Amino acid sequence: MRFFPAVLALLLVLPACAPAPDAGAWKTQSDPEIVSFDLANAQEVTQELVAPPFLPEHEQVASGPPRIVNIRLEIIEREVEIAPGVFVWQMAFNNSVPGPIPVVFQWDWVDLTLVNTTTDTVRFGRAENQLAHNIDFHASTGALGGGELTVVSPGQEVGLLWRAQKAGVFVYHCAPGGEMVPYHVVTGGNGAIMVLPREGLRDGYGNPLQYDRAFYFGEQDYYVPMNADGTSRRYGNFVEQMPDMLEVMRGLVPTHIAFNGSYGALTQDIRLEAEVGETVLLIHSQANNPSYPHLIGGHGDWVWPDGKFNNRPDEGLESWDVVAGGTAAAVYTFQQAGTYAYLNHNLIKAFLFDAKAFIHVSGEWDDEIMTNTFTPRPVGGG
Repeated sequence: MRFFPAVLALLLVLPACAPAPDAGAWKTQSDPEIVSFDLANAQEVTQELVAPPFLPEHEQVASGPPRIVNIRLEIIEREVEIAPGVFVWQMAFNNSVPGPIPVVFQWDWVDLTLVNTTTDTVRFGRAENQLAHNIDFHASTGALGGGELTVVSPGQEVGLLWRAQKAGVFVYHCAPGGEMVPYHVVTGGNGAIMVLPREGLRDGYGNPLQYDRAFYFGEQDYYVPMNADGTSRRYGNFVEQMPDMLEVMRGLVPTHIAFNGSYGALTQDIRLEAEVGETVLLIHSQANNPSYPHLIGGHGDWVWPDGKFNNRPDEGLESWDVVAGGTAAAVYTFQQAGTYAYLNHNLIKAFLFDAKAFIHVSGEWDDEIMTNTFTPRPVGGG
């Protein structure tokens, strides 16, 4: 096919004249005054962290200039029964797996005190720490996410100040180097931080989006050394467990998978509740393996598959992705009463293991959304 020079020239010009993608209109650039706000003028506040699946008290829209948000994380080596008769020495932030999820706004500063606890200094439960630890914030910039600047031995604490330049949910984890990195991560040394856009969340059309509740699900894979008779081995401390667990880890096949640290944590131990008409923010992290969240009986009304709030969210998803070492976030407005299962839709991990949670929703049932046309009866028995 031959193109006349004038037609060819027009074709070459057309892309340059095409309108900008509407995603450009959806996004808003950060206010230069906020970006350049002086640290010396920032107000300090302290955020009291809570154990997941819950989030600390927080605003959804920033009400002033960037602040310095003080948080404290204590590292605890502890033995936990993760499933009936199965004991693991965990590395837990603030005595929780996953660790707490701080909530700040984009362009705030995070002022962390990281404590490697001992029996004399622990505030949460009991500590028998023997190893050095640190923290790598995927949300931060420089020095291995802070890992290079935060190595602490038992009985020590360290401070780290960093600026939250990117909006979204980001993993953090212990990363002391070499084989210690995966060992600390798969024994529970991970969590997430949520960095909200200063103007709050927006749907795919750019409209403000508020949530009534938020739950944080941390999916954890374990590599438990087992005896020949199928029982799990038990160890005296975190260090003693390590050589055998590293051997299991080299096979890349988890022996146990759970939401929020242990089997039954979010189906039996902790009751998650919501009401019809409420919008719930569902936050998911997996520090070591991919995951595929799904809400049985519901959807992701708006989903940030990579957990990054300055990207346009996807609408109406049935399942979504969490990459290894990453996160996802979704909002859903519950329309029907009942018990919903939120799970990894690799159903083997959900049901043969325990990568699932229940959300109990109270309220009225709407027959116009769903109802039986007839109840079970003999075939043909009309």
